[in-house]
Amino acid sequence: MSGPAIATTQSRIRSRTKDAPANAVDAAIRLLDAVGGSPANAAFAARALDALSDLAERTGEAALTDATGAPSNVAALLQALDRPEALAEVRRRDPLAPARLRGLRAQDWLLRQEGGTLSAVQIGEALGITRQAVDRRRQRGALIGLDLGRRGYAYPAWQIGPHGTPPGLPEVLAVLRDESSWGQAAFLLSRSVWLDGDTPLAALRRGDIQRVKEIASLLGDQVAD
Repeated sequence: MSGPAIATTQSRIRSRTKDAPANAVDAAIRLLDAVGGSPANAAFAARALDALSDLAERTGEAALTDATGAPSNVAALLQALDRPEALAEVRRRDPLAPARLRGLRAQDWLLRQEGGTLSAVQIGEALGITRQAVDRRRQRGALIGLDLGRRGYAYPAWQIGPHGTPPGLPEVLAVLRDESSWGQAAFLLSRSVWLDGDTPLAALRRGDIQRVKEIASLLGDQVAD
């Protein structure tokens, strides 16, 4: 970018931010700080900001106001993207995008349930074991660690009860060993017609271990088929 172009851009930024809400300016500054000197970060930030601009232009103010009430930043973005006017544009560019959005919404929901998630260190402290022991339990399928990619694993807080993990949890996870950690968490937190609308997690907490294992085996059979 040439010198005059930079000066013009800087002038535009100053004029736009003069009367802008402080929280919006702070968010923009945080983004610029995160970009730093990385070309990859800068390229991603530019694409993301362009996408947010398109979304703001296509979505009504009432819908955007509703989205700001979402429980997390990610949930706010997903809620805005879930609007028909946004989905139409997303689907035009990527036919599979709506399915990906549904998956992201499901993951965000799982991460927020019953106290959210804990780090390996935090869940180890709660169980009275080391971080290494937590990793071993996850690796052998006795604890759920939700895979966050480069950010490591997030451990659902609901795995901690008054006396350690819920009764029968490792046994149920063994039945669900062919499911991903996300699928295991979804099974335990989803209301079941076989439990009169209760969740398998609630059934485990009251000691109905065998019934939950039977239902989990049904799910495993469906996956195998």
